[in-house]
Amino acid sequence: MDQNYTYHAKGKFLLSAEYFVLDGALALALPLTFGQSMEVQSIDNSNITWKSYSNEKELWFEAIYTLPTFLIESTNNQKIADRLKEILESIQHQNATHFESGKGFEIKTNLDFPRLWGLGTSSTLIHLLAQWSSTNPYQLLADTFGGSGYDIARAGAQQAIFYRKNDEKIDVQPSGFLPLFQEQLFFVYLGKKQNSREGIQHYRTLNNSNHKIIAQRLSEISEGMAVAKTLSDFEALMLEHENIISKALRIPRAKEIYFADFWGEVKSLGAWGGDFVLVTSDKPVEETRKYFNEKGFEVFFRYGEMVEGGGLF
Repeated sequence: MDQNYTYHAKGKFLLSAEYFVLDGALALALPLTFGQSMEVQSIDNSNITWKSYSNEKELWFEAIYTLPTFLIESTNNQKIADRLKEILESIQHQNATHFESGKGFEIKTNLDFPRLWGLGTSSTLIHLLAQWSSTNPYQLLADTFGGSGYDIARAGAQQAIFYRKNDEKIDVQPSGFLPLFQEQLFFVYLGKKQNSREGIQHYRTLNNSNHKIIAQRLSEISEGMAVAKTLSDFEALMLEHENIISKALRIPRAKEIYFADFWGEVKSLGAWGGDFVLVTSDKPVEETRKYFNEKGFEVFFRYGEMVEGGGLF
């Protein structure tokens, strides 16, 4: 790597519900228009100076690390600084020569979505750091945040993909998902930030004895969604998926909690129960938007406004 080169990269990502992906379920995943970028500049000292900026260009995180030990000299958020240190240590473990130049780095990251939306601040960061350091992003994830890795796969995806993880084997294939009814698909932000790691821990405590059978049916639903020709067929699969997950996690569906009188279907994304939901509607856009706005949900996107390729179901 040229130590005097200014590095810039942008990841692409989507919302997710990954519990059964951990059990081998096939996931349908497509990248979003939103992402994160990172710039790296070599500097003539032995520090890593890190600054992260929000979508409104406000500095929300900063830290200074001393190389080669990654000692945290200063930070405005110790918890985030500690997690970032874990990632940097994982990079060093995978690529021992990456930090041996004797020089330091000034690193800046920039989000183009609000952090509270839960669209992949961490997964896009892992993707970007792996690109910069020529390391395996899935190993960086395993060493730090954990999870199924689907979000890492779609962070760099340029098209719709199928993602499956069996044990440590990862399989990523193009899915060809291009819904003919996308004008009737929308995203609504619930404003209830979910923690994927906590959600996964909750799922593991439930000890579903039939989780492999459930994972198989969810795989079939993902395949069905990718080829659905009509909105009604798609909605039927959404509803079945919601009912399966609701029963398995013992959590009510979002539609039951918030939108019982809504005419379309509602599907949870994120850590299942928070962040965004995918909704369907056969009524005009403004009528659909008005319904959610009147219930206090102001963040409303048309499918084409948010999706460059799609979502994980």
